[in-house]
Amino acid sequence: MAATERKKTILVVEDEVIIALEIRTRLQQMGYEVPEVINNGAAAIAATGALRPDLVLMDIALKGDMDGMEAATEIKSRFRIPVVYLTANTDEQTFQRAKETQPFGYIIKPFSGRELRTTIEMAFYKAGIDDELERSRENLEKTLREREILITRLEEALAKVKTLSGLLPICAACKQIRDDRGYWNQIESYIRDHSQAEFTHLICPPCAKKLYPDIDLYPEET
Repeated sequence: MAATERKKTILVVEDEVIIALEIRTRLQQMGYEVPEVINNGAAAIAATGALRPDLVLMDIALKGDMDGMEAATEIKSRFRIPVVYLTANTDEQTFQRAKETQPFGYIIKPFSGRELRTTIEMAFYKAGIDDELERSRENLEKTLREREILITRLEEALAKVKTLSGLLPICAACKQIRDDRGYWNQIESYIRDHSQAEFTHLICPPCAKKLYPDIDLYPEET
């Protein structure tokens, strides 16, 4: 381990004092830091929240109202800190129950120093991968949210551009409209460019009578 690299911290949860001290010594010899040794589940949860270790080494069979798997489930839910189980039980029921809590490792007592170190390092590696995936997921969600916001703003901007509002200078004689640049536009062109409207040309009844007096284009108006 490089001199400048921060030591990984491991919280040991073991209610057998002699075993706990042996594990602590082994871990320290491997270069890990063991800030505390805990002997019950409730205290393990509290210490994890206070110390925020890099990993919790958890004995499954703890004395008291809460066993190691219950404590590990709570730690995972509240702090997202990896847990490696220690157990002397090799029965299938214990293994299946432990597997459902999704630990980062499972060590059966008695174990060698090499097995302990390998399991812990694999747990650290897996935790690092999980953290990267979680960050990628959060970044993707953030990007999608920002994209949705931009799309919404763009749609609002386009809707605003296509909506006529405010005072429109209109020539009293020819009915042309003056735009923001000072140019005069035919009313059809201006409305078409600034709205969603489309035009079809007809002749109103007064103009029909004026232009075509001999043709009754609107008999219902008479």
